[in-house]
Amino acid sequence: MSKTLFDKIWESHVIAGEVGEPQLLYVDLHLVHEVTSPQPFDGLRTAHRKVRRPDLTFATMDHNVPTKDIFNVQDQMSRLQMQALEKNCKEFGVPLASIGDDKQGIVHIVGPERGLTQPAKVIVCGDSHTATHGAFGAIGFGIGTSEVEHVLATQTIWQVKPKTMGIKISGKLPKNTSAKDIIMAIIAKYGVSFGNGYAIEFFGPGVADLSMEARMTMCNMSIEAGSKTGMFKPDQTTFDYVTGREHAPKDMDAAIEYWKQFYTDDEEAFDKVLTFDVTDLKPMITWGTNPGMAMPVDAVTPEIKDGNDQAAYDYIGLRPGMHAEEIPIDYLFIGSCTNARYEDLEEAAKMMKGKHLAPNITAWIVPGSRAIRNKAEKTGIAKIFKDAGCEWREPGCSACLAMNPDKIPAGMHAASTSNRNFEGRQGAGSRTHLASPAMVAAAGIAGHFVDITEL
Repeated sequence: MSKTLFDKIWESHVIAGEVGEPQLLYVDLHLVHEVTSPQPFDGLRTAHRKVRRPDLTFATMDHNVPTKDIFNVQDQMSRLQMQALEKNCKEFGVPLASIGDDKQGIVHIVGPERGLTQPAKVIVCGDSHTATHGAFGAIGFGIGTSEVEHVLATQTIWQVKPKTMGIKISGKLPKNTSAKDIIMAIIAKYGVSFGNGYAIEFFGPGVADLSMEARMTMCNMSIEAGSKTGMFKPDQTTFDYVTGREHAPKDMDAAIEYWKQFYTDDEEAFDKVLTFDVTDLKPMITWGTNPGMAMPVDAVTPEIKDGNDQAAYDYIGLRPGMHAEEIPIDYLFIGSCTNARYEDLEEAAKMMKGKHLAPNITAWIVPGSRAIRNKAEKTGIAKIFKDAGCEWREPGCSACLAMNPDKIPAGMHAASTSNRNFEGRQGAGSRTHLASPAMVAAAGIAGHFVDITEL
């Protein structure tokens, strides 16, 4: 019987339990941040338990970090959570990349960056966008607070195995379109819940040549399609990315030989297969209040189909029949675990080089990690942003979720490279329009959205 990539990794990690019932899985990597960890550590302390495998646990600070002045934490809850993580990691022997540390950054960026994320692993974190790590041919998914404690204590987790879905992507990606556009267009076509109960694997000629950064972007937003998990088959691109990183296997040849056995045997192995052709793909933007409310940049905002559409229009301040360039833009946010890698900044910088922001625009550029920030400063990309009039920030989650000082003011429209455009996601009353880094950067120069395939 043929098996999927997901099946093979799952089966290699089952400790106990029958198919169709909760099964106990071994966890290879547990990533921790300051928001979902205080209660689990307190639970361990109360029960007089230790962290089972601190060497398979890695913590960083990201959600609450002020990116303008990282050591000046004004919010009391943020300060307490960060202090708690520092204390807990020291007490329980967990490696921590704290504020200002060379390894600090957004949890789903520093894991791959440090070589902790590798093929064939089961990776968990108390954050829904843990699906990002599936780009490496791993099973990555977010877990709840009680599950965080369970993994800390046992290095295992109980899960019911989902069904599998293959998304076969054909065609060749047009110029100035990106992985962000692919996943946004898929969600726009199939909806925000089509992945419920499935583990998704992306495959096909349309994505075979994507970089690891691009694959991470697509897997990151699998959760916005309703799936906890998004994956790509590990291949030479994967192996080259992992090789030489701090936590890469010491014997890479042996590791690669092991990783090569993890792939989907054939399409028949999936419980369900969807198809998507990128040949005529245009850059995407969102017009509403969930990632499925998206349209190509050369389209107009759609007619109202139901009460959800009406509520979205009422909140976002738009109306049916508007062209993309008519959508008002006040703020730019280039950052988040979706699009704050060096490659993302590079694409945005190409659009801004030698130009200046439109007078109506305030722009925040937030690299995903200290290493990315340092590299961008060394290569001159940071200077391009600063010369264009952007604010060049410290690494952190920033305006993606407004758990820190970086909030979009009420009523203002933000072009954002993040993953969610929910009501109030980037600040109470804020209005978010998701797009790729290149699209967001170009909007900053023009003062409104433009079709970058025409540039």
